[in-house]
Amino acid sequence: MDNVNQGAVGIIGLGIMGSAIADQLISKGFSVFGFDPNRKASAKARKSGVRLVASPQDLLNHSRQLLSSLPSSEAFVASCDALIKHQSNLAANGGMVKAAQPSGAGIVLAETSTLTIEDKQQQQQRLAAAGITLLDCPLSGTGAQARVGDLVVYASGPKHAVRGMMPLFAGFSRAQFDLGRFGNGMRMKLVANLLVAIHNVAAAEAILLGRRMGLNPADVVRVVADGAGSSRMLQVRGPMMASGNWQDATMKVSVWQKDMSIISQALAQTQTPAPLFAASAPIYHAAQALGLGEQDTAAVMAVLEQMVGGNP
Repeated sequence: MDNVNQGAVGIIGLGIMGSAIADQLISKGFSVFGFDPNRKASAKARKSGVRLVASPQDLLNHSRQLLSSLPSSEAFVASCDALIKHQSNLAANGGMVKAAQPSGAGIVLAETSTLTIEDKQQQQQRLAAAGITLLDCPLSGTGAQARVGDLVVYASGPKHAVRGMMPLFAGFSRAQFDLGRFGNGMRMKLVANLLVAIHNVAAAEAILLGRRMGLNPADVVRVVADGAGSSRMLQVRGPMMASGNWQDATMKVSVWQKDMSIISQALAQTQTPAPLFAASAPIYHAAQALGLGEQDTAAVMAVLEQMVGGNP
């Protein structure tokens, strides 16, 4: 295992999640190469020990195991375009373009973002034609959890490729699941995120109730988080809500809107009733309308405070 941890990995996207993953991997002995078009994100990553490259395709000069953590389908498609162009140029110059082998060898890209299954499937087909195996591997956990390696990987795709990436996944997460066919990762992530959406608003409601009854919000979080009423959102975002400080975003409200939209699409496609999710959605929309889009989703507390006249 120690020898495996000395390997190299390429990361596309060095934002909240990507940078935290990079930090964890570096601490485990991996050589991490990264790309992000955002100069601020790149500069921060360089200070943490990430070796920056000029484009996604340049990562292939250093590693055949890639991760992507991206904010949108557009960013994902652009990254795939770059990788495919690299492979096309390689083939044109007489190089070998070969997909992952049963041993797990070959170029493998584990896509960790929350995107539609359809978008991922489309890129899977394009990358396969270029000799790159795409895995659908969304993550369960916030940016704060990522910083301490408290993530869960929902891996899906060809079993041999998933198996070959497991040592890498173990380098930045506490649990890893092979969920079978491609797309099952995102299916599981949508289930998990539906609960996150509800539990996050529920945590804010509970803390606000405790405050309005005269309890110390910090005590509410500390005591309730240790009992039957606890949730991971109460544990992770409760302290932010209790202190009224959600500026250090571990999941931005604006990015979460994208996740909410994908969940809504899945509910509509499967005709699944979800009254609690439906009730939570307007709270997130209101947070965006209040200008809190770049802040953490713990900012739903600000919406509830507004609903009681700004007098918590």
